[in-house]
Amino acid sequence: MKTLQDLKSFYNTELLPVLRVLEKERKSIVRKLTINSIVICGLLGIYFFLLLLAKSMDPLLVIFPTLICFCVWQNRRTSLKNSYVPAFKSNVIHKIVDFIDEGLKYSPSRYIDESDFIRSHIFNIAHDVYGGDDYICGTIGETEIEFSELYSAYSFGKRSGPSTESGEYSRIIFKGLFFIADFNKNFIGKTIVLPDKAEKLLGRLGRTIQSRNKKRGRLIKLEDPEFEKHFVVYADDQVQARYILSTSLMKRIVDFKENMRGHIYMSFIDSKVYVAISCPEDLFEPKLNKTLLDFKPVQEYFEDIQLVLSIVNDLNLNTRIWAKS
Repeated sequence: MKTLQDLKSFYNTELLPVLRVLEKERKSIVRKLTINSIVICGLLGIYFFLLLLAKSMDPLLVIFPTLICFCVWQNRRTSLKNSYVPAFKSNVIHKIVDFIDEGLKYSPSRYIDESDFIRSHIFNIAHDVYGGDDYICGTIGETEIEFSELYSAYSFGKRSGPSTESGEYSRIIFKGLFFIADFNKNFIGKTIVLPDKAEKLLGRLGRTIQSRNKKRGRLIKLEDPEFEKHFVVYADDQVQARYILSTSLMKRIVDFKENMRGHIYMSFIDSKVYVAISCPEDLFEPKLNKTLLDFKPVQEYFEDIQLVLSIVNDLNLNTRIWAKS
């Protein structure tokens, strides 16, 4: 396992020369966006001044031109960023992944297959918007793993929210990191572990509501109060669920949750463990308004990848206590 001191040495010798080149490009983009902002604000100022002279401050004449100017600026920003981010990922994130473990493979534009996302049964809401990026796969010890950032949502009628390409609006089902690993055990049915939001908010009523969620399977009551405080478990087979969620594994899951910023969802299906970690931000993209010549962002990229890889150790996946039947 690479240490923070190893990363600092790697940063100074390998990353800094690359980051200096990318920093020039970042500054160039910021300059272009600043000029665009000044020009757009200037044109809008002139336009509003003419409206005042004409005494025609109709709200539509104010709102529509402002929205059009904002869209033009936003499209320009997206275009400039799209020409910059791929180079950053290829030259920085790729190097960090190789530094952590040369056996890992990184594909900036790939993401977890939609079929795997569906097969996990973690999110049982039908989606029609699905995408992601920053796919990493490989073997940690004896365990095959893969993960990426994912975004899924469903579209519906007009409302305030992020617009989809079809002109409809979407509600987010999941945004964050999605991790898959080999559990080395063929399960019968499915066992699903979800954040216990209902009981935290509604107490006994929340548990009653949970118990009626038949689509998930049978609600399983476990004897670990700390685990039960954070999670709710559904399973097709109660015996197998208790077999999988041993006392030691439940403690590992609770400990793992303490290190994570977002909600954690898990499922055990076939011979796989699926872990979804919600996160509102894109973890592996540079911020245009911040310098690249700073060690802290690099440390954050490094720690985010290490934290996901730690699932293998935290869940003790390399200890082959079962054999696949």
